[in-house]
Amino acid sequence: MKTDIILCGVGGQGILSIATIIGEAAMNENLYIKQAEVHGMSQRGGDVQSNLRISDKPINSDLIAKGGADVIISMEPMEALRYLPYLNKNGWIITSSAPFVNISNYPDIEVIKKDLNKIQNVIVIDIEQLAKENAVPRSANVILLGAAQKALGIEYDKLEDAIRRVFGRKGTAIVDANIKALALGREAQK
Repeated sequence: MKTDIILCGVGGQGILSIATIIGEAAMNENLYIKQAEVHGMSQRGGDVQSNLRISDKPINSDLIAKGGADVIISMEPMEALRYLPYLNKNGWIITSSAPFVNISNYPDIEVIKKDLNKIQNVIVIDIEQLAKENAVPRSANVILLGAAQKALGIEYDKLEDAIRRVFGRKGTAIVDANIKALALGREAQK
């Protein structure tokens, strides 16, 4: 078992929280894990990216080579396309459909959607809308994680357990909101 994951988005969207949940689930299964984080100008809405590698065998490098990613999880559609050269030919992109327009020359969203639709394995979800409609506005990132669950090859209940461990110290309400968000994402990708 080997899964190479690129997580990307804009600073403050919860990319590193997703990485923590996935990492916790993997470590609880006694899998090897390596993570490399690249922080852009996250405090100013810059891009944030993390390489997350999971395997049942030792991992030598924490970076994913071009063409090596099995999954790209993106909180922002343009960021998903930015990392497309890293996706392998059978890889999956799971992305939010809602753009985070933080630059004056942000591409036309219809062009981005067309480019995403050319990809064989892609799931595009309006996680922001789902989060608002279901009263979990701070858990949109976990909705995206729920949609990515099958592509990650991690059992759903293992991700739930990881959420309990990662957010447990923040209280039951936070844990419950994130478990609800995970379920919303799983249902949305069907």
